[in-house]
Amino acid sequence: MKKVKEWAYENLKGDSIIWLIVLLLSIFSVLVVYSATGSLAYKYVGGNTEYYLLKHGALVFLSLFAMWGVHKIDYRYYAKISKLSLWVSVFLLVITWLFGATINEASRWLTIPIINQAFQPSDLAKLALIVTLASMLSKRQQNIQDFQKTIIPMLIWIGLICGLIAMTNISSAVLLFSTCMVVLFIGRVPLKFIALLLIIGGFAGMIAFQFGQRGSTAVSRVEVFFGDEIPYQAQQGYAAIATGGLFGKGPGQSDQRNFLPSAYSDFIYAIIIEEYGFVGGIIVIFLYLGLLYRGMKATAHSETAYGGLLVSGLVFSIIFQAMINIGVTLGLGPITGVTLPLLSMGGTSQLFFGIAIGMILSVTQGELSSFPIGVKGNRLKNLERVA
Repeated sequence: MKKVKEWAYENLKGDSIIWLIVLLLSIFSVLVVYSATGSLAYKYVGGNTEYYLLKHGALVFLSLFAMWGVHKIDYRYYAKISKLSLWVSVFLLVITWLFGATINEASRWLTIPIINQAFQPSDLAKLALIVTLASMLSKRQQNIQDFQKTIIPMLIWIGLICGLIAMTNISSAVLLFSTCMVVLFIGRVPLKFIALLLIIGGFAGMIAFQFGQRGSTAVSRVEVFFGDEIPYQAQQGYAAIATGGLFGKGPGQSDQRNFLPSAYSDFIYAIIIEEYGFVGGIIVIFLYLGLLYRGMKATAHSETAYGGLLVSGLVFSIIFQAMINIGVTLGLGPITGVTLPLLSMGGTSQLFFGIAIGMILSVTQGELSSFPIGVKGNRLKNLERVA
């Protein structure tokens, strides 16, 4: 045990609570995905129920390894490559929109040659935009009122990236747009400029609804949500939740996994409640809230404006997506197709979440103990410090 503690102290830097939360969510993810993919395995891989377990387990391990590798690098380095990543993202988003693999009437995926692994360029674009936005804001804190030199470049990037993502995935674009608004607010951007961003977002949204691939689908889902008919997927999700009880049916004992579409991705939270009960569902929510709390603590205590803004952007992007997924599963909003971060079975999205957590851990190294616990205020008090 002593050797394990010494190894962890030497190799796992940063906020230990965040490490623990991510580890717990990863273990939970492997268990639930293994259970939820049983019928999928019988349908597509001849009953080999271990196929998806091994595949998802490998992706979880890869994401943890990526998180470890990223957290070993000084977070300031990522600002230097963020602009290049944004330009690459723009190119990939356009290619995906025009020529990407089409699934569920939307071309969101590109296939990586040789390894034959599909990934969504929107995951890279989201990460690149948040890093770039944090960097631009931190460097312009002394001229935050300068509309032409400070605000316009950020608004252009936000509008361009969110607009391109919205052409194939409106829900992801809305989540990223909301995260950017929070980062701008924390970065002390005047509210009148944030209101201008809302106008730009509304304009980009109209274009996406008119010319994008999922505009009609988004409208129909909203209409169904406010109508009298409950979609089949929602019905099966509600059945899973209703039969879970307080402590659930037990690991691997789900019945609705055989009927619920996307039980391993979009509606995995319903399977969690069915198998682990109300208690299991609450534990998952508290793990996400714990991640939010530790992220905001790191934001307030960060030695640089860039570090604080980077953590807040990455944490809110994860939490917003988690809350939307859980809300949809519980019937609080229309079905969106948004997965549950760090828990749902996914392709390279799991990897990008690991990279995002690694960046957060890179910022937290040595900084949580550098500031008094009682730092207060709605916005960062140390934003005047130059990154």
